[in-house]
Amino acid sequence: MIEVANRLQTVEEYYFSKKLREVGLLIASGKPIINLGIGSPDMKPPQKVLEAISNSFQDANVHKYQSYQGLPELREAICGFYKEHFSVNLSPSTEVLPLMGSKEGIMHISMAYLNEGDVVLIPNPGYPTYQSVTKLVGATPVFYELDAANNWLPDFDALEKTNLSKVKLMWVNYPHMPTGAQPSETLFEELVAFAKRHNILIVNDNPYSFILNDSPKSILNVEGAKDVCLELNSLSKTFNMAGWRVGMVVGDSTHISNILKVKSNMDSGMFYGIQKGAIEALKCSKMWFATLNNVYKKRRDLVWQLADAFNCTYDKEATGLFVWAKLPDHIKSEEFIDLILKENHLFITPGTIFGTKGEGYIRFSLCASTEVLQEAIDRVK
Repeated sequence: MIEVANRLQTVEEYYFSKKLREVGLLIASGKPIINLGIGSPDMKPPQKVLEAISNSFQDANVHKYQSYQGLPELREAICGFYKEHFSVNLSPSTEVLPLMGSKEGIMHISMAYLNEGDVVLIPNPGYPTYQSVTKLVGATPVFYELDAANNWLPDFDALEKTNLSKVKLMWVNYPHMPTGAQPSETLFEELVAFAKRHNILIVNDNPYSFILNDSPKSILNVEGAKDVCLELNSLSKTFNMAGWRVGMVVGDSTHISNILKVKSNMDSGMFYGIQKGAIEALKCSKMWFATLNNVYKKRRDLVWQLADAFNCTYDKEATGLFVWAKLPDHIKSEEFIDLILKENHLFITPGTIFGTKGEGYIRFSLCASTEVLQEAIDRVK
């Protein structure tokens, strides 16, 4: 057998890639599984988005290779979106880079900035891809712990007491996934100051700002943030375009140029029609968000009932596409979800896939209709 690269010894297949195969086999065998595990929006994008991609097929350039930097109109739309919703000014020519989903941005940024031996600060709990990509590029993940007592915010006093000499990059994610915690009024200012003190590049992964949240924020709104910060964003959750793979990284022109060196050697430009659809999405009025969140509010009320049926506790002030729920004491997350999958045919995400601080928690997705959620409640009751 030909041996695989050493880097593959440091990671495992993504949890949902494995677990959804198991769920798929159960469905194929006739089990009526309700999937409340993954955050894949089940509703359609705005109608004008669908029309834009359909109409794009008549354009002369639709089937050609596209620019690695995306259409100028897309970059302009991203800048307009950031100006309108975050009060952040960006240059469309130098401070914006469209991505095929923000997940690829995690890899591109890591490849652009991390060497073997560099240390990366990663939230626990947090998105598992931060850790896996760090390992794949040969850097060293170091976790900073978040907990409910501090509203899932970083403990800067604890961070300052650690050895930060080799830290080059820090991942943050607010509104936070999986907990739904909002940034405090001062968090982004504290992060920028922390980054400048220790010469660390901070990347805020920001795809959940508009889901059940009336006050979207960007770390780039802080004075001087562009010197030490990047921000990832995505159309997946905000506009129900997860499968379209549209994201962006924004920040200082030097950082964007460095990331482009990686991206331009790894893929080609985004499909023309998808870019045209993305442009229309980014121009949506606030009525779109209001309509979307009215649906999610109704679903969240039902998910809260489901969590109550499991005797869980949860934060009603949390935002985002999920409900992060604490199990009764002494119940293990993975044992619980396996039992519920077997007995009630419900798939729920165990908190442990997000880190050790997720033990004792489960995460419900809001990406299911009210009828499906009511069925889930009925099965448990």
